[in-house]
Amino acid sequence: MKKIFIYTSLLAGFLFFTSCNNEYLNPSSATEGQVVTDVNGLTAMANGLQYRYSVGGAGVVYSMISASGLTTKELLVLNAGNTDLDLLGKGSGNVQGNNAIITNLWAQSHLSKSTADIILKNVDIATDPAVKSGLIAYASIFKALSLGALGQFWQQAPIGTATNIAFNTREEVLKEAVKTLETAAAAVAATAPSTDFTTRVVNSVDMPNTIQALIARYSLMLGDYDKALAAANKVDLTKKSAFNFDDVSQNPVFFSSFGNRNVTEPISTALGLPDALKPETGDKRVNFYTQTAVPAKNLGTGFFTSNTAQIPVYLPGEITLIKAEILARKGTLDTAIAELDKVRTKTTDVWGIGAGLPAYSGATDATSVLTEIYRNRCIELFMSGLKLDDSRRFSRPAAERNRDWYPYPTNERQNNTSTPADPAN
Repeated sequence: MKKIFIYTSLLAGFLFFTSCNNEYLNPSSATEGQVVTDVNGLTAMANGLQYRYSVGGAGVVYSMISASGLTTKELLVLNAGNTDLDLLGKGSGNVQGNNAIITNLWAQSHLSKSTADIILKNVDIATDPAVKSGLIAYASIFKALSLGALGQFWQQAPIGTATNIAFNTREEVLKEAVKTLETAAAAVAATAPSTDFTTRVVNSVDMPNTIQALIARYSLMLGDYDKALAAANKVDLTKKSAFNFDDVSQNPVFFSSFGNRNVTEPISTALGLPDALKPETGDKRVNFYTQTAVPAKNLGTGFFTSNTAQIPVYLPGEITLIKAEILARKGTLDTAIAELDKVRTKTTDVWGIGAGLPAYSGATDATSVLTEIYRNRCIELFMSGLKLDDSRRFSRPAAERNRDWYPYPTNERQNNTSTPADPAN
């Protein structure tokens, strides 16, 4: 990782987040007015977005992966002394608004979104169109990711920032993410981001492909199948897009959980799936995501093997399975199976993930094909943070997850009178 990632991340932290209805200036950091007076300040702020979103145990990446993993039974808590994780693993009424994991997920998603909004609001400072398009694309990606996290775990969330701001439905939140990405796609299509911009930020996120991948992801969640399929077809599956880490800004899952056997690990080599959906014998993805050779070592591997291991923003398999799911839901089952088989039979991809299985030979009715697509999403996208939304979207039995939605954080409720009632489960 470029060291500029670490140093300039401080510029993105001038807001100290308490709740959606208040913003407080940190007196030890730059003010918004100081940061956005020139393009260098905006670029520095953009460069800090990846740090804020992905680094640390309080970041969105760690919170989302851990929360989804515990709620959908991908993960096991190894030490009940990790109280907030343990309560997420128990689920239902054990998960309250004061849970630190979901509080961090909420707060850091909003703070990342607010930082991105500042960049987008002031982007006209950039007089070079190729720098401007880079700023728009980079900020839009992290705004969309943040909105996407909120829409995946809460029934409602504010899109903007104001005193006692009203909440939007999750559908409105996800539509705002897609709208933001579509604006970014148009900007990049008109003028490609310049090397003057990409060499000054952590350029591990492939902006053009990530924009389309996220449009496909969130449009699928919204049930906008035509838009999702069109975007998925634009993604180059030979390209990587990743969150980068180094020995200072570390891979949060390895650093916080998988570097020891005291926090969490995968629940089993069955990846927490029920018997009917367990991975088939010989599925190479099981050995990619788990290990059993060293009993004293954490069972988890995958993208969480060291402090410097990259975490994908999206996987090629996700995009292919989006195509398969949409085609199945639209009734073109033969074509859906063909896309499914691209995942089942591949021996590797740009990230080294392959199943190495034979082509699908099960029943070809829509329910059976969609069930097989769901199973492959659970295996291919293990610990991606996407399983809770998948479980609801595929109408899986309630027993396969311990909650449907999260309660609203206590500090939000205390500071925003518009906070809705918590969901029953």
